[in-house]
Amino acid sequence: MTPTRQPDTSHDAACSIARALDVVGDRWSILILRDSFRGIRRFEEIRRDLGIPRAVLSDRLAALVASGVLARRQYLDHPPRHEYRLTDMGRELSPILVALMQWGDRWLSEDGPPTVLVHEPCGTEVDLHFHCRACGVDFGPTEIAGHPGPGAENAPCPAPAPAPAPAPSPSPDPADSAP
Repeated sequence: MTPTRQPDTSHDAACSIARALDVVGDRWSILILRDSFRGIRRFEEIRRDLGIPRAVLSDRLAALVASGVLARRQYLDHPPRHEYRLTDMGRELSPILVALMQWGDRWLSEDGPPTVLVHEPCGTEVDLHFHCRACGVDFGPTEIAGHPGPGAENAPCPAPAPAPAPAPSPSPDPADSAP
């Protein structure tokens, strides 16, 4: 089976977001991951829940297994049957799916969220945010800066395009200043 998307070997290969999208950047892969987090692990259960064609599901599952996001485990010998479980790599996608869900709840759900996520032990609604572990401060996305990381030397990320220079102010028209 082929992966859902061929990896991009252009300048995007130096971008972690582009590489991540090569693994999980399509609708079906994200929805399969959502089902995995909900405990839906078997092929037929996933197919029924999503209404996804068998061939598409087989392709996406194979790609997610090949990339290390899911692990395929046999649960029945005769006939052989498998389930798909999140790996550590897959479980680390949880905040991304929660953020995507909460964004959809805020901007695309007119009647409010169809599902509310809570911290199971206490029942408090989950709230994703940025938190500085050094300062102990919560902050917003405008307070984040990108700096070259250890992988920048071997695969430099493309520099952002420079902002266009502001247009020069027009000279005042002498006719406008007449009394």
